[in-house]
Amino acid sequence: FGLAWCHAAALPVIAIRNATVHPASGPAIEKATVVVRKGLIEAVGANVVPPADAWLIESPGLHVYPGLTDALSTWGMAARSAEAGQSNTSWVHAQDLVNPADRSIASARNGGFTTAVVFPSTGIFGGQGAVMNLAGEKPGQMMVAGSVGMHLAFTLSGGNDFPASLMGAIAHIRQTYLDADAYRAETTWYQLNPQGVRRPEYDRALAGVLESPRVLLPAVWAKEIDRTLLFGAELKRPVVLYGGHDAARMADRLAKAKTPVLISLKWPERDREADPETDEAMRLLELRDQAPAAPAALLKAGVKFAFYSGGVERPADLRAAVKKAIDAGLDREAAVRALTLSTAEIFGVSDRMGSIEPGKIGNLTVTDGDLFQTGTKVKFVLIDCVKYEPIPEVAPPSPRGEGAR
Repeated sequence: FGLAWCHAAALPVIAIRNATVHPASGPAIEKATVVVRKGLIEAVGANVVPPADAWLIESPGLHVYPGLTDALSTWGMAARSAEAGQSNTSWVHAQDLVNPADRSIASARNGGFTTAVVFPSTGIFGGQGAVMNLAGEKPGQMMVAGSVGMHLAFTLSGGNDFPASLMGAIAHIRQTYLDADAYRAETTWYQLNPQGVRRPEYDRALAGVLESPRVLLPAVWAKEIDRTLLFGAELKRPVVLYGGHDAARMADRLAKAKTPVLISLKWPERDREADPETDEAMRLLELRDQAPAAPAALLKAGVKFAFYSGGVERPADLRAAVKKAIDAGLDREAAVRALTLSTAEIFGVSDRMGSIEPGKIGNLTVTDGDLFQTGTKVKFVLIDCVKYEPIPEVAPPSPRGEGAR
């Protein structure tokens, strides 16, 4: 609905002075300065003097955070109708599907987000995820890192063919990884001993499976988490779970397995279309009540976790969803980390983003107060040293005659 951002040319040097800086890698720094030069953070600290050539930004009450990141997203992703119903599209790369002009990208910036880990999600083997900055005229300018993980689902959307059941999907995934390991052994042997040996046939699906450094598996309920941890160990690959609403009951198990969790910020709620007279299972009622406490339980157990949008329609509502986790016991700085540095660590890009430290990409989210305080507004975001300021959303025009007096 008329959601837009002011265009801003890239500024060679920006200094934000006298702000409260939340670096994510350490405690907040009061009355600090952050300097960003040519897309990279140059300096941060209470004693930093802004360079003479810097564009100086200073305003009472500013808070500076690392650019917020959606850890599992489809923002900007184009539809894939041609491949709908296929169980394995592991060769598909997210960066090839991103549309820089998609309205969801501007909306995400409006909510304070600078980055998203985007995944194709059609089929059981959806495809290769990529870390993308939420600004740029073409995907190549947006990409931070490609092939950061394989998105797996236990259901096949778009059809009723095999594998249509949970057990069928698990069997399909198990066999695919066995086939992939055999394919790797065969191709590796051929590369070392090609003479006199028939070359193996190229298989793009198996090659795509082998390309991913980690596997994303769905698990919401405690029993699903337990089953998925066992299955992930069987795959013998690094596993990241997504969903996580019942993770508090499995915190110790997750800590022992050293398995990170992506927690959906779409907290469970009663279906608005459901019959209000229908009784619901006690376990479902408990999940709704206890899900926002899962992040605090994971933090206490030492489990690495990050937040993702999970279908929340308005990115501006995501901070309110995080506030529910804070109200349920999560430390504020840990909440910041779950939207920034933890995501970068989980996907192997913390050497270039996720915290406010010299040498990292100059993605910043700047607000007029505490990020999770009701009423706090995003003043602007920096993405690769390009400054974007939100403008008020314009309500859609009323139907003819409505509101007339």
